[in-house]
Amino acid sequence: MEVAIKVDVDTARGTQEGVPQLAALCLKHDIPATFLFSLGRDNTGRAIKRIFRRGFLQKVSRTSVVQVYGLRTLGNGILWPGPHIGRRYGAILQQVANHGFEVGIHCYDHIRWQDNLHRMTSVEVEHEFTKACEAFKEVFRQPATTAGAAGWQANAASLRAYDKANLLYASDSRGHSPFFPVVNGQRFATLQIPTTLPTLDELLGRPEYPLEDLPRLYCQWLAPEKLNVLTIHAELEGMKFYEWFQHLILAFKTAKVSFVNLADAARFYLKDPTQIPYHNLDQGTVDGRSGTLAVQGVSIN
Repeated sequence: MEVAIKVDVDTARGTQEGVPQLAALCLKHDIPATFLFSLGRDNTGRAIKRIFRRGFLQKVSRTSVVQVYGLRTLGNGILWPGPHIGRRYGAILQQVANHGFEVGIHCYDHIRWQDNLHRMTSVEVEHEFTKACEAFKEVFRQPATTAGAAGWQANAASLRAYDKANLLYASDSRGHSPFFPVVNGQRFATLQIPTTLPTLDELLGRPEYPLEDLPRLYCQWLAPEKLNVLTIHAELEGMKFYEWFQHLILAFKTAKVSFVNLADAARFYLKDPTQIPYHNLDQGTVDGRSGTLAVQGVSIN
C-alpha cells in the first residue's frame, strides 16, 4: 500500500511552529512529504464571515479552533495586519526545501482563495495565482511545479491558470485516483492527484471516530494497489495533534505502508498520459467539511 502525505500550511503560526516539527518528524521516519505553502499575508481572521455557512459552527465546536489557531492568528487581517508569510518566514520555507522535501503553492491569500474563488473573474484568478507564483519564486529562486488549492477550491479559471503556469501536477480535489480534469466540457492538461483519505479535522469530535482509534481506522481505509493521499495541516498534525500524528505514522509503518513522493507519483503516471482518464471536476460536499469543494466526478470518454 502506498501513501503520499501532503502538508497544507495555512497560517503564519503554522509555518513558524508546525512546519519545522513536521519536517523533523518526516526526516526521522524517511517520509518524502510534500509541503504546500500559503505565501502572502495571513488573513485568517477574515474567515469570521463563514459563520453564515451551513455546518461551519458545528465544525468550529468540534475542532477547538481557538486552541488550534490561537487568538493572535484569529485576529490577523481584522484586528491587525496579518504577517506576510513568504517574506517573514522565508528561511523556514527554504530550510524545508533544503532538507529535500517537495515544496509547492497552497495559495497567496488563503481566505481570499478559499472563500472567494467562485466569485472572481478569470482575470482575477490568474492574477491571484500569479502573485503566489511570484512569491514562491522569490523564496525558492525557482518556479513552482505543483499547487494544491486552499480549501480544495478549484474551477475552470484556476485550472486554466495552472495550465498556463505549466505545472507538473496539482492536488486540488477530493477523489479516488489521478485524472485529467474536465469542466463544462473543457479539458485541462494539468494532472490532478486528489486527496483520497478523510482529513483529521473532518473526523475530530465525532463520537463514531474516537481520536485514539483513528490510526487503526486510517489503516483500514487504505486502498491496496492504489495511491492513497493524506492531506494533513501544519496547524493540526504539526502542533496540537503532533503526538497523535506520530502514532499514525507508527501505525502506517506497522502496516508495511510505503511512503511515496507526490511528484514521483505524478511522473510515473505521466509516463503514459494516454492511460490517465478524464473526469469531471465537480463542486460537491465531503462528510465532516462545511461548504462545497472540488470533487472527482464521472469519467469522460
